[in-house]
Amino acid sequence: MEQISSIDPDERVEEKSAGGAQTLMRGLDVLDVVADGPMALAALSAKLGLTRSTTHRLASALVERGFLSFRAREGYSLGPKLLELGWCARQQVHLARVARPHLEALSQQTEDAVHLGILEGDQALYLDKVSGRRRVSIGSRIGERQPVASTGLGKALALDLTEERWRELYPRSADGTVNTTQLAVWLERMRAYARAGHAFDLEENEDQIRCVAAPIRGVDGSIVAAISVSSAAQYMDDARMQSLIPVVQDACREISRELGWNDRAASPRAG
Repeated sequence: MEQISSIDPDERVEEKSAGGAQTLMRGLDVLDVVADGPMALAALSAKLGLTRSTTHRLASALVERGFLSFRAREGYSLGPKLLELGWCARQQVHLARVARPHLEALSQQTEDAVHLGILEGDQALYLDKVSGRRRVSIGSRIGERQPVASTGLGKALALDLTEERWRELYPRSADGTVNTTQLAVWLERMRAYARAGHAFDLEENEDQIRCVAAPIRGVDGSIVAAISVSSAAQYMDDARMQSLIPVVQDACREISRELGWNDRAASPRAG
């Protein structure tokens, strides 16, 4: 007689998920052990308390992704991907720490929400947010990614990019096509923003929300982050947005100087 399993499908999914989590934890254990120095497979297996085959499978996957390196006479050592991630983490933590007092001061001065973000791939990544004193609901969250083309923060991050790159960042429809008329309007706005050194969000990303944004530059003059001041459209008419441009730019310049930038460092687009 056929035996009917008493495990329901949801439990099977949970078991599979638990197995994946265990594999992840074992992979992290490998990195922790190798952090003490290069280690051969046999020693690594013994240290982890795992079979050689399991250890080899985990280590090989980490080598493939660049988290470990392998040399025949030395064994496994930490890989270049960790250097990359460490540099990114250091930059982000340092940037957020330097910028935070300026974000708070800007929010207090304007009474509006202030965001800090960086360009990550094709999206704007929000690193920090200080809520304003106005009763305005803005859907942004720290750690969230938003489109470059529709956010003031994203546009400010993209000011130094080439027009070819701008075209790549402009959203496409489900079939991969672009509305050429809307793209032309957007490109014209980006040209004007690049000349002026600031960008706007005119309710493009969130209904009834507008913002003024400007870039933060690093020691070599390149854009490393951006700040935006966001509020409800009722508090952000055209006149107020214009008046906020120098306020936001001043805050960005102060942060840029703390990151090593000076007025003599030209932007890549200017060069």
